[in-house]
Amino acid sequence: MGEAQVGAGRIRKVVIVGGGTAGWMAAAMLSKLMGRALDITLVESELIGTVGVGEATIPQIRLFNATLGIDENEFMRMTQGTFKLGIEFVDWLQPGHRYMHAFGAVGGRDLGAVPFHQYWLKSRQAGRAPALDHYVFNAVAGWQNRFLRGADVVNSPLGNVAHAFHFDAGLYAKYLRGLAEARGVTRIEGTIGDVRLRGEDGFIESVVLDDGRVVEGELFLDCSGFRGLLIEQALHAGYEDWTHWLPCDRAMAVPCESVRPLTPYTRSTARSAGWQWRIPLQHRTGNGMVYSSAHTSDEEAARILLANLDGAPQADPRPLRFTTGMRKRFWHRNCVALGLASGFMEPLESTSIHFIQASLSKLVSFFPDAGFDPVEIDEYNRQVQFEYIRSRDFLVLHYWANRREEPFWRDCRAMSIPDTLAHKIELFQRHGRVFREHEELFTESSWIQVLIGQGVLPAGYHPMVDLLDDNETEAMLAGVRRVLESCAAQMPAHEDFIARHCAAVPA
Repeated sequence: MGEAQVGAGRIRKVVIVGGGTAGWMAAAMLSKLMGRALDITLVESELIGTVGVGEATIPQIRLFNATLGIDENEFMRMTQGTFKLGIEFVDWLQPGHRYMHAFGAVGGRDLGAVPFHQYWLKSRQAGRAPALDHYVFNAVAGWQNRFLRGADVVNSPLGNVAHAFHFDAGLYAKYLRGLAEARGVTRIEGTIGDVRLRGEDGFIESVVLDDGRVVEGELFLDCSGFRGLLIEQALHAGYEDWTHWLPCDRAMAVPCESVRPLTPYTRSTARSAGWQWRIPLQHRTGNGMVYSSAHTSDEEAARILLANLDGAPQADPRPLRFTTGMRKRFWHRNCVALGLASGFMEPLESTSIHFIQASLSKLVSFFPDAGFDPVEIDEYNRQVQFEYIRSRDFLVLHYWANRREEPFWRDCRAMSIPDTLAHKIELFQRHGRVFREHEELFTESSWIQVLIGQGVLPAGYHPMVDLLDDNETEAMLAGVRRVLESCAAQMPAHEDFIARHCAAVPA
């Protein structure tokens, strides 16, 4: 890449190639934080559809919306949104089994030096404690279809409700476009026919539209989706394929009529060769099937999907092909890939929009001058890669830890898993210990819920648990359950909360 140019001058022209969720998130954030200093142009074509399946999110999106100064109720009305307390996993361990991966802490809070789940492990091993979900507040409230935004309440689970959203990704992009254009972002309608590189260093100089218009820039953001129009087709950054760990390579998406009640959680249901998602919105329910083409046909996947909808389908299933993995370089020369152009992790844990958000946050932290310092670019790539790899491991856990008997699931159970995941599982299997490294995305609470939900149970528990006698332990666990149930009972129904605060105009 060459030596950085000291004092090379400030970046003034940013070109975003592609709209959709990634493009307009980038435009909205950069125009909010740096709008006066940057000339931002976004190029997109209405002729090129966006994937738009990322309708479920995780709580970090609230930080992104807050950065943009977005009013949550207005945002929910404009995107037909509902609230999300977690993800329900149905039939993943084996048919008839379900558990919730809920946002927030297990047990509400830890007891001194020992995490709460350690006390549950002792009681569970003695055959006394019910499923872990009974001790996670969002799971208790979610299965009762209740919701309340975290209020300023002292010493109560109601004061710290962690929530995210379900929304129409197309409406979200439209909403962000309005914010970005109001802050001076220029949108150009057109398709790109050519990418011009500088001869001396191979940096992108401009993009040329099919009608001959030339759009010049200094920093280019590739939001062109799976095509990777800039990062791959022009700059050949390379791609790391993870299909051997995450074998699903196709998806179908279809909306159906909305049904009540509006559940405050995403549902993921295991099927014979993959899984089906269900995302409740105010005006419809989003559904899809993620599956392995090596284990089932497109026709069979569509049949299973359509046979398991809550309401009448509103369109034909829309197919999507993908290769799970990541770019070998997310930032290459003067181009940063965002969204699907940077890589793809299936939407099992609703991470797609988070990766856009996290990459944008890091881009702001490492925002370059015209010298494009290679040391800083390498550090950006290292940090984004770390987040992708650790999130990959979390998804692989869902597939590997199963007791189903179909060929697809037997193959997943037999696969060799990444060393980083194997170490995490082995550590947990001893005494239930989980440690979060370097602010990786998924917390100890997330790992604990999914490990236990997928049937990975430790042989022992933390020795300090025995400092409480059995009666004290059982009384403590029962007390936590009573508090969580009592607090959930005080919450309104999810649907009533939406009707009171953020009901959308009927579509």
